Amino acid sequence: MKIELTERQYRYLLDLVYIGNWVLNSTREDDRIKEYDQVESLIFSHCLRLGMKKLVELYQGELIPSRAFANGGIHEAIENYEDVVFYEILAEELALRDLDGEPLTRENYGALMERIDTYLDEFDEHGTEHISIDLDESGPPV
Repeated sequence: MKIELTERQYRYLLDLVYIGNWVLNSTREDDRIKEYDQVESLIFSHCLRLGMKKLVELYQGELIPSRAFANGGIHEAIENYEDVVFYEILAEELALRDLDGEPLTRENYGALMERIDTYLDEFDEHGTEHISIDLDESGPPV
């Protein structure tokens, strides 16, 4: 297979490959999916011949994204995504909780979406500042 990219497109591809492998492998510790690491290494290996040597480094015999690449702002994009997903999931979970265990139906879908929007508006304005959890002295949240 042959794919032709401009240098700018290749640079964007590096970001996409890094983010994809980060999502798939960053929480796996010793159980990483090696095939994704290998594809990342292959894609980043082209940095050497394209004059982008600062973006790749050798680690335990494998070419990996360099610290300069990882510290160059890519994690800001990942963090922005994580923040949005966190608040969206939290809003949905709280809205579902507010249904008092009722299953989601066509009839209550509108109410659920309205409740999600209310939570998202709150999070946009105040973040988690107004969230509180009542703890029973003997243990976990009640």
